[in-house]
Amino acid sequence: MNTRRDFIKTTLALGATATLGLPALNKLLAADAVPAPASSAKPDLVAVRDGTRAAMLDRAIDTLGGMSAFVKKGQKVVIKPNMSWDSPPELCANTHPDIVAGLVKLCLAAGAAEVSVFDHTIQPWEACYKDTGIAPAAKAAGARVLPANAESYYREVKVPGGVELKTVKIHTAILDSDVFINAPVLKHHGGAVMTACMKNLMGIVWDRNFWHGNNLNQCIVDILRAKKPDLNILDAYSPIARNGPQGNSTADLLPNVKTLLASTDIVAIDAAGARTLGHNPADIGYIRLAAKAGFGRMDLEKLNIARIKLDA
Repeated sequence: MNTRRDFIKTTLALGATATLGLPALNKLLAADAVPAPASSAKPDLVAVRDGTRAAMLDRAIDTLGGMSAFVKKGQKVVIKPNMSWDSPPELCANTHPDIVAGLVKLCLAAGAAEVSVFDHTIQPWEACYKDTGIAPAAKAAGARVLPANAESYYREVKVPGGVELKTVKIHTAILDSDVFINAPVLKHHGGAVMTACMKNLMGIVWDRNFWHGNNLNQCIVDILRAKKPDLNILDAYSPIARNGPQGNSTADLLPNVKTLLASTDIVAIDAAGARTLGHNPADIGYIRLAAKAGFGRMDLEKLNIARIKLDA
């Protein structure tokens, strides 16, 4: 029977995928077909694979105690996907709309008074919202889809202990929410090596350009001092392995990964994402800095990880 160490070395530690080697990838995925031993403790990280995105999300949330563990009746919830690029779902540059819609439904079923969805997009926001499929799916599921393209939507707050960020303007939907769910997609990024949960927080602020010019890795960590998500969901169904972060071609995708990660530990989930893309988490600047600052753990071998394989 596989152990958690075996799981990390196989499903999450996909080092061979960095060169898009499909035979090596398939071998690694097949190696963890046996379910991990059951544990009575709530897991630090959940990894579900091989089902539909909606089914994987439902199972991951259920494993973490259900959405009622995060959302109480009457609360305001904000979901922050990655929908920065005017790109269709099949190119995987943005969070898949099925995941966003699924989160909205789960939050409303848990009793949320309202669920809002937004992103401060890089490309024109109306096209991004529509062409990603996220805005239509979120609205159909019952969410309020909010704009984020004007400075008036943001409010300046102090960053306690910020190294590079001393103050920052954060979208008011985040600041006024009771529950903040961070739901990005996993992909390569030329400047930061990879995009996952921590870097997705660039889409909650007004001035992302400051980050790029003032120690990007440290700014990514500093924002956690101002606002840390309550729950992180990482869409790793078909990660972009090269030429990211904008989706250009299906040839850049890692096929057959078919994984969804979930955790309250934003460092652990990004560390797992790094392994999936073939990186040592310690080599990703913001993961290393965030772990050192105490925002989570990147020592995956020592965490309680629930590994779940669904029927395709």
